[in-house]
Amino acid sequence: MSLWVDQFRPRTLDTLHYHRGLSERLKSLASSGDFPHMLFYGPSGAGKKTRVSCTLRQLFGPGVEKLKIDQRVFLTPSKRKIEVNLVQSNYHIEITPSEAGNHDRLVIQDLLKEIAQTQQVDLGAKQRFKVVIINEADSLSRDAQAALRRTMEKYMSNMRIILCANSTSRLIAPIKSRCLLMRVAAPSSEEMNNVLAYVARRAGFDLPPEASDKIVEDSGGNMRKAILVLEALKMQSPDLTGPLTIAKPDWEVYCHKVADLIISEQSPARVMEVRAKLYELLSHCIPPTIILKTIAERVVDKVDEALKADIMHWAAFYEVRMRVGSKKIFHLEAWVVKVMSLYKHFFYNIDMSEFD
Repeated sequence: MSLWVDQFRPRTLDTLHYHRGLSERLKSLASSGDFPHMLFYGPSGAGKKTRVSCTLRQLFGPGVEKLKIDQRVFLTPSKRKIEVNLVQSNYHIEITPSEAGNHDRLVIQDLLKEIAQTQQVDLGAKQRFKVVIINEADSLSRDAQAALRRTMEKYMSNMRIILCANSTSRLIAPIKSRCLLMRVAAPSSEEMNNVLAYVARRAGFDLPPEASDKIVEDSGGNMRKAILVLEALKMQSPDLTGPLTIAKPDWEVYCHKVADLIISEQSPARVMEVRAKLYELLSHCIPPTIILKTIAERVVDKVDEALKADIMHWAAFYEVRMRVGSKKIFHLEAWVVKVMSLYKHFFYNIDMSEFD
């Protein structure tokens, strides 16, 4: 039994519930005969992958939904084996090169070259090219992005590339200039309520407006999270009435505890305690940027108004350094120490001013 988020996922552009103008534009592009490279960007849970899959169906027909999962092994120059999972049909292939870490350039070069040099084998296909979907494109290294740019130029006749990213800020300008940019914004509260009501009807129950509003407020524009929460609440309380408690993920609660530790005491011993908890989060595969963002938001909620801008400034500063560097823990710890320093100096100055 599949989750509702997959079971009730729209299959065609006509059945998408929001951003109708974007859907019409994609239909027009799919039928124009001159389909470009594309870059879908927007916040997590806004529906980028759903729109990409609907666009593929518009391009190639229902055969694009016959998927198989494959695992490819790539050999680095040092003879190390890198395994990458692929999802593919006869018409497209979906990859996440960032799974290969620093060797993502190797995946881009080898795999895309191989796909681009093979002709479309299905003679009945509507299009003569194959589509390559690259997830988490904004996590690609600079070398991988440079390799991708060259491939996009060289093999345009046999291949189209669709990139999915949360932000365009980490993509190099030559890639952005070679793609048609499609911004998939987070749905509004009203649109999210409409989708939740639709999912509830398909699942065979009526969703109370109070419960829908609470789910929408908790989800923060993330449609995928909203549907998952709806299904979880339905399992807990079938009638969805009374006080509903939406459980936070364990990692988020843990991040909030780390933020509270930073605020409650500023000392070398506390830095070591926080470092141990950061290692714990990283060892459970929570992305370092998500850790930094979640802790920073919690700290900002707890501190004085005069400190909020500085804390977010340094969070952005260390996030950039974290993307460039390799040891994520160094930059997370440096931010923690900086916040402790700012917090301690702020209250020291307040205490001293009382004696003036």
